Amino acid sequence: MKKLIAVALCIMISTIALAKEDGYGVSYDGGSVQGIKTGASLKIHVDSNQIRFTQGKEDVLVIPASAVTEITYGQDVHRRVGAAIGLAVVSFGIGGLMALTKSKKHFVGLTWADGDKKGGLAIQCDKNDYRGVLTALEGVTGKKATDSEALTVKN
Repeated sequence: MKKLIAVALCIMISTIALAKEDGYGVSYDGGSVQGIKTGASLKIHVDSNQIRFTQGKEDVLVIPASAVTEITYGQDVHRRVGAAIGLAVVSFGIGGLMALTKSKKHFVGLTWADGDKKGGLAIQCDKNDYRGVLTALEGVTGKKATDSEALTVKN
């Protein structure tokens, strides 16, 4: 009886571990998409011919892969001043060390033109997922992502 329970538990645990949802969790940072607020949690699904953004179980935006005109990425680096001040109240040494650390946010931008429908958006990706998101987008669209830090603005 113990062996049967052990086998059943092993099968259930392996099934649960493999049942991960597809797509990457991202946060909408802004753009031309109507009905989505800045900071909303979305999932991006990169299919063979389209890019889908879902919120919950419903599609909020579907972009044909052939319509994508540009993919960009960038980072926002800032010091953790607020956390350092909070820790300095408890321990000045730890707060001072915390002030020396930096935090990075990873952003991916998409622009598209599908006939008369044009638009763009910026999403914030997790530090572990942004490379996967970029690789998936580059693979399905055939476009190379450009670093927004390297772009120069001329007036």
